[in-house]
Amino acid sequence: MPTFTSYDGAEIAYRSTGEGPALVCLAGGPARDAAYLGDLGGLDATRTLVIPDSRGTGDTPPAEDPGSYAFTRLAEDVEALREHLGLEHFALLAHDAAAATAQAYAAAHGDRLTHLVLVTPGSRLQGELPEDAREIFQERAAELWWPEAMVALHDLEEATDFDEVKELLLKIAPMAYGRWDEPQQAHAAAEADQLNPVPRAGFWQGVDEPTRLALLRRLREVTCPVLVITGDRDAVSGMHAGKVVAESFPQGRWQPLHEVGHYPWVDEPELFRPVVEEFLEGSPAD
Repeated sequence: MPTFTSYDGAEIAYRSTGEGPALVCLAGGPARDAAYLGDLGGLDATRTLVIPDSRGTGDTPPAEDPGSYAFTRLAEDVEALREHLGLEHFALLAHDAAAATAQAYAAAHGDRLTHLVLVTPGSRLQGELPEDAREIFQERAAELWWPEAMVALHDLEEATDFDEVKELLLKIAPMAYGRWDEPQQAHAAAEADQLNPVPRAGFWQGVDEPTRLALLRRLREVTCPVLVITGDRDAVSGMHAGKVVAESFPQGRWQPLHEVGHYPWVDEPELFRPVVEEFLEGSPAD
């Protein structure tokens, strides 16, 4: 895999796939190997997807400074990638926890963005935690996987052994998808080997309340259009967190998708892809 050198000399790996204008894509988790993004439901047919492995994930070595795992510092890795690619302006997509990294980037370097797509984000950065993820989980109680997932969720709260955590995560995995068919099962089966606990633990570190509030104030100055996608069957982040996130931006638009979970490109690629493509084709001034 190619690499680029970031602001502190760290070498960070990335992959490129597809043809067309660049779309930089950030993996969530936090700190999950970016391989799980795949081709994002075929977005590589019209875009060159540039997908970095963040520090300590995939082919990127662990950080020498644990503080650089914080999402605000990871945002500076995105800026280093932009410079490496020679992009004056670019579109950015982020999934799950990486939406925090993308928002930190927009707050610091918003003038570099043409479009911003946030897929199934949480709203921890906004300081609001809607309860609908729990409600969605309860509403799915009739599904075959639910009883085992319910027990696993309880056990996960007290699990300390990482191998046990991996087993429990697979048992609760169906709650992250709109349905539990073969594509979803295959996607979930890879998760255990893509987790990286040390960078995960550092992701939210070092961001105090004044820093969080200052970041949110700067989001009000971001001029590029922002699309926030959520799924009505996402029992991980829920659906309404996306509305909260979209309202943080002057040009934020919330787009909930039907019968979709936490990974829209896995559940409904033919629904997810056109929504993103249409948004990216719009003028930055729209």
